[in-house]
Amino acid sequence: MTTEINLPTLASLEYHPYIDHDGEIIVTFQEKIGVYAIFNQDKILQFIGYSRDIYLSLKQHLVRQPQNCYWVKVQTIERPNRTILEAIESAWITENANPDLPNIENKHKWNNPINVKALMTPEEENNYQNIAIDELGKSNVLKNVARRVEEEILGVLKDRGVNTQIRFNPKLKETGLLDLK
Repeated sequence: MTTEINLPTLASLEYHPYIDHDGEIIVTFQEKIGVYAIFNQDKILQFIGYSRDIYLSLKQHLVRQPQNCYWVKVQTIERPNRTILEAIESAWITENANPDLPNIENKHKWNNPINVKALMTPEEENNYQNIAIDELGKSNVLKNVARRVEEEILGVLKDRGVNTQIRFNPKLKETGLLDLK
């Protein structure tokens, strides 16, 4: 016996502002399970994903892709069910078939910690490759690069009026990764 799943179309859902009037990430979906679609400032679809806590995922995405997170559409479900979540995600991707949809080739930029090695300045790269000859020295260079990138991200979020507390995992910085704690 199979159960028919009524999948909502993405077009039928309402837009929610990513950041509310108080500068907080929309808390409506805190601890909610579901599928979400993220849109840029012009309401152009940027990413489709699913999560066991939509709020935490939205927070992560805002840090990783602040320039693309202005609007969100969400479909929640009551209990975790990967089959249903993947079915909704797949239906939305099919509904919005667009070869330019960034989440196909850049999903890692939305889901993985920020690798600061790719964001090194030439001076930082030189310090990492030539001056920092031991692992501790390389770790210190990576930590400093991570701190610089963190400040840049926090600056962008501040300019957007974001008041949500953002705290990065300090232990990951020395490995050259930025991720929320």
